[in-house]
Amino acid sequence: MRSLVLRSAAAVLLTMPVALAQAAECPGYPDALGTSRTLVVDPAEHPRIGTMQYPETLPLNDHEVVLTFDDGPLPKHTKPVLDILSAQCVKATFFIVGRMATAYPQALREIRDAGHTIGTHTQNHPLRMNRMTIEENEAEINDGIASTAAALGDPAQVAPFLRIPGLLRSRDVEDYLVSKGIQTWSADFPADDWHRISPARVAQLAISRLEAKGRGILLLHDIQGRTEKALPIILHELKTRGYRVVHVVPATKDLPKTPSEPWQWRLHPAAPATADANTMRFHFAPKAPQRAAKSTTMTTAPAATSVPVHHGSTGALWWRNDANASAQDAAMALLSPAVRTFRFDETLLAGPWSRLKSASALPQE
Repeated sequence: MRSLVLRSAAAVLLTMPVALAQAAECPGYPDALGTSRTLVVDPAEHPRIGTMQYPETLPLNDHEVVLTFDDGPLPKHTKPVLDILSAQCVKATFFIVGRMATAYPQALREIRDAGHTIGTHTQNHPLRMNRMTIEENEAEINDGIASTAAALGDPAQVAPFLRIPGLLRSRDVEDYLVSKGIQTWSADFPADDWHRISPARVAQLAISRLEAKGRGILLLHDIQGRTEKALPIILHELKTRGYRVVHVVPATKDLPKTPSEPWQWRLHPAAPATADANTMRFHFAPKAPQRAAKSTTMTTAPAATSVPVHHGSTGALWWRNDANASAQDAAMALLSPAVRTFRFDETLLAGPWSRLKSASALPQE
């Protein structure tokens, strides 16, 4: 019965709004790192993030980083971590273990009061969720959410974000989280702060791995003394190297998601190409050119056609990769007079032909 009640409570809290932690000026610290922006995400649209395990990560720009802390709260180390973040006006996401929330509710409320996002990390942090039964996993997930909500005194302050302990994922767990509207967070790089290494080594790993990827989600632990000592070094290096901290919160009915494109959810996205309509020369063809055999090369263009093409229509649009300026400039049929550029995704065929799969106008610069 207790498990059923807690699961019902968890289902309710996931539908409630989460307060937005705003990036702010840093009074008294003009050289602080700060929080550059708040990113609002919809867990239902992107249910699994973090390239250590999944194809997608957060839609960050180059030199943007999201700080995350697992396993707390533990006042001995969580409080200094909060003080360090506060001094730099940096916002982070904390993944809370339910039994730690029950043991140290005041420490958890201090995380909330500092404006950080609070996700969950199960009830007891089992390092075998990839081998547990689905019933055991459901209880760990729901009890962890319920304990965190009870310690906060407000279920709406628990974000629908969860990190699986040890990143020991399983398809059953991931599918269950999707069914509950919970976003599974992996990470893009860790700092290995759970190992017996020096604080300097923790900082070095955090920065070197971030530099290698250029952006992403950093995994840390606020229950470790070495993390507490490494954090000032990490924040200093982020500032020195021109990185910007992003704070992540979930979308609600009152807080819409931050607009993004699907390709931005890849760590190293191939952004849609941008071309000038005066330099890309196009042909319209009534049918797609046939794929050339391996032993031949397509050199003859399909006959140009006068079939009307409506603004935005791309179904019959093909172009020669080596077309010269005398070719029909069909791109202009896609664009309004006020727009000079467009972006497109292309599919290359054998020979010099490509097809325009999609196009959308960009504002004139």
